[in-house]
Amino acid sequence: MRRQGGSQDRRSALSLSANDGAAAEQPKSSMLNALYKFTRPHTIRGTILASCACVTRVLLKCVESQPVIEWKLLHTALYGLVALLCGNAYIVGINQIYDVDIDKVNKPFLPVAAGEISKPLAWALVGGTGVLGCAIVSTVFSTLICQLYLFGMFLGTVYTVPPFRWKNNPVLAAFSIAMVRGLLLNVGLHHAASTALGLAITWPAQVCFIAAFMTIFAVVIAIAKDLPDVEGDIKFGVKTLASSLGVAKAAHLVVLVLMGNYVMGVGVGLLAPGINNRPLMVVAHSALLGWLSIFASKLKPDSISSIKLFYRNIWKLFYAEYLLFPFI
Repeated sequence: MRRQGGSQDRRSALSLSANDGAAAEQPKSSMLNALYKFTRPHTIRGTILASCACVTRVLLKCVESQPVIEWKLLHTALYGLVALLCGNAYIVGINQIYDVDIDKVNKPFLPVAAGEISKPLAWALVGGTGVLGCAIVSTVFSTLICQLYLFGMFLGTVYTVPPFRWKNNPVLAAFSIAMVRGLLLNVGLHHAASTALGLAITWPAQVCFIAAFMTIFAVVIAIAKDLPDVEGDIKFGVKTLASSLGVAKAAHLVVLVLMGNYVMGVGVGLLAPGINNRPLMVVAHSALLGWLSIFASKLKPDSISSIKLFYRNIWKLFYAEYLLFPFI
């Protein structure tokens, strides 16, 4: 009986030890997941794709003039990618800190709103990524790239932080997002990659196209991102096109602007000089325009799940353009 009892005690002790181990693992897993959500992964993917596409484009240009690829660019590109991810984390992080009450209504899954990350930790993450990003750019890249980076960080700050709060003005909000996600990112990446290889700074048709296309696309995202957030924005007096016009009209505007962007892509593929692969340019943008028409026709403005699916598909179109860019 004692042996059986001792055996049961040992099994109980082992069970408790296993449970304690599981309990110890859970906070680690939860914290990693919270940090992952804090970076807003859909924006991180866009930044990574933009960096890879623009660097690949410059490498291909380098191959056209010399048989050996300058792999030294990849070392610089890695620093640049880390700096961009730090800037991305800074901008989305500071937004979560100041919008915590709004996010409790619109995005209760975000870690600051959900209480998974405290405000002091959020501030530490924002400060750390901001300082690290600026330090990398000022050390590794030219003065011009550093100025562009700091301007992007400034726009990301005034977008959220009082008393500026550009996000409360639809025009200023669209301007800041279009500049950061569109013009500054694409122009800066091309300039930095070309400089790292010692190439003359030129602006081929493909680069001009992607800068223009993505600047317009960033305006679209600036409008579309507010579609699922109408309830909280109205409650807290945040003026967006979605809260002012209604979801249906704002979504209709998104579709019209984006369709115009794809028509421009087809036109550039047909008519613009300097495009290497006209058939791909025309066919791909026509196909993406068709897919946009299909999923836009299925949008139900009174269904939050339908609105979120529409917004996710907008980002998929965004990713697709960067996957296409090196080959046009």
